Amino acid sequence: MTTAALLRRRFSHAFASLAFAGAALSAFAPLAHADALDTITKAGVVRVGVFMDYPPFGSIGPDMKPQGYDIDVANLIGKSLGVKVELVAVTGDNRMAYLADHKADMLLSVGQTPEREKVIDFSQPYAPYYLAVFGPKSLKVKDANDLAGKSISVARGTLEDLSVTKIAPPSANIKRFDDPNGAISAFLSGQVQLMVVGNDVGATILARHPANDPEQKFSLFSSPDHVGLNKNEPRLLKKVDETIARSRKDGTMNAISQKWLRAPLPENL
Repeated sequence: MTTAALLRRRFSHAFASLAFAGAALSAFAPLAHADALDTITKAGVVRVGVFMDYPPFGSIGPDMKPQGYDIDVANLIGKSLGVKVELVAVTGDNRMAYLADHKADMLLSVGQTPEREKVIDFSQPYAPYYLAVFGPKSLKVKDANDLAGKSISVARGTLEDLSVTKIAPPSANIKRFDDPNGAISAFLSGQVQLMVVGNDVGATILARHPANDPEQKFSLFSSPDHVGLNKNEPRLLKKVDETIARSRKDGTMNAISQKWLRAPLPENL
């Protein structure tokens, strides 16, 4: 998947349309069904919907096995429930339908919005997603004031563009490109000093371009990831929340964040 596609997915992740939510409501109309936790326990399997083309959250590794932040979290949930994990590959278009049709028991990497709250329930957040300013370690940038006199690349008209334009000092030189790949290429080639991208894309860049010695400077807009579940499954939701809380307390979730996002979990997650 290209970086542009990743950013488009994350933008959609944070801002689901009202039209989509309205259409999905009918699919989630209350139906008589067995308690989800009992069904999972009886089957000995929990089916977790994940993106398989969305590094560093989910992708196919060199050994042809799924890997990523969400894969590790899915395995944590399965261990907590005492069942095997069946990873269900989903797309942005079909994953809500998979959940409604019980092809998946839960979904990972779901952004919480008022529209989606009408359709599904959400766990507490388990992973950060935010826009951030990235630049070389040698360049001192701690906050918006330090953008003064700096050149910054963004994709024109995106949330990245709007967010940095809102907080940048007048002397900041914001260079707008037609697409995210153009903005990223400008940074990697040294045309600009800084760039604004999502932390997921930033983590991939840090992993693939060590020669540029980039690091995250500070964050902007935030929309953390949650586990999405069908409504009216309080026992399953409680177990998922307990798993997340325990993993955050004992440091397991922070280790996953360090491994895949190359940054610790934010204190305010």
